[in-house]
Amino acid sequence: MTQSRTSATFAPPVMEARRWLAGVDHPADRPLLNVSQAAPVDPPPAPLRQAMADIVLNDADAHLYGPVLGLPALRAEVATQWSASYGGTVTADQVAITSGCNQAFAAAIATLCTEGDEVIIPVPYYFNHRMWLDMSGVKTVPLLTAGGMIPQAADAASLITAKTRAIALVSPNNPCGVEYPAETLHAFRDLARAHGIALIVDETYRDFDSRSGAPHDLFADPAWDDTLIQLYSFSKAYRLTGHRVGAVVASPARLAEIEKFLDTVTICPNQLGQRAALWGMQNLGEWLAGERLEILDRRAAIEENFHLLADKGWELLGCGAYFAYVKHPFAMSSADLAPLLVKEAGVLLLPGTMFMPDDVPGGDSQLRIAFANIDRAGVQTLFNRLSLLEL
Repeated sequence: MTQSRTSATFAPPVMEARRWLAGVDHPADRPLLNVSQAAPVDPPPAPLRQAMADIVLNDADAHLYGPVLGLPALRAEVATQWSASYGGTVTADQVAITSGCNQAFAAAIATLCTEGDEVIIPVPYYFNHRMWLDMSGVKTVPLLTAGGMIPQAADAASLITAKTRAIALVSPNNPCGVEYPAETLHAFRDLARAHGIALIVDETYRDFDSRSGAPHDLFADPAWDDTLIQLYSFSKAYRLTGHRVGAVVASPARLAEIEKFLDTVTICPNQLGQRAALWGMQNLGEWLAGERLEILDRRAAIEENFHLLADKGWELLGCGAYFAYVKHPFAMSSADLAPLLVKEAGVLLLPGTMFMPDDVPGGDSQLRIAFANIDRAGVQTLFNRLSLLEL
């Protein structure tokens, strides 16, 4: 029997992890610490919710079909703010709005690849990227990362074949949290351009980058859109996860192809979510800056308190944005350890095996901690629980 496209890939990791909670009781003095998912659990801030309520009541167009590539005002706002923040030139016709950043990736791949093509992705990878490539009949080519979980363009060069269509990077990285240096992104851009392939850079977590100023100047290149495809999510910045609003920034020619995909899948992005994202961009700059500082403080708490685990043989492999990526000291696979932690420590997190191909070593000793929804006290509680494990 012919294998379906969906059966060619694995089950959604976050949904799989939630099943580990079934039948497990968490006493009042040790409530579950859920550090499995990289998404805000709080609703949008009150002023944004009020604006959204006003839109629902008073903006009739918010309930109708809209342009396939997104609300013109939101596309223009992204172009204006990106041009300013990256020190380059991005125009509204180089921006499309999508139903979340995952759809932006799916749409980009749909325009780049056909059956049997290849995309190079650093490992550990963001699992939804691997899932979409599997379901598209595209081969994932793993790129091993060097020290500090930073991939090297020179290593990627040896993986390029006649079937390679793109290199896909995530910075700040999911699952490792690390921020790719500007020179790293430049090297990958130059490599991709030399081979006539695309460089996809997913910057979902750009709003929580620890560096002041632009993390790179790829948009300052007047010809950036011959190679670069940037992806973005409004979900993390404005807590709009349930409204599914993302963006893809690319050449107008690429977006014309993406329009075909989007029109077939969702027809148009969520109209309320788009208006909420626009209102957030225009009114919540100061609030978002505060959110960034809070995430950076939680990152600092991870680094400052990690000695509690380091003393027990754990290693911090990467940290930043919403994530800490760690190596555990136990003589068992992380695939077995992660569900055991629900029972033994009241902790839900994801094993490194969910971010690695089966034939690439390393994932069995690694774990991802998504710390965006635990504060400093929560970080210390987490590390105390993990440090007391005896397995």
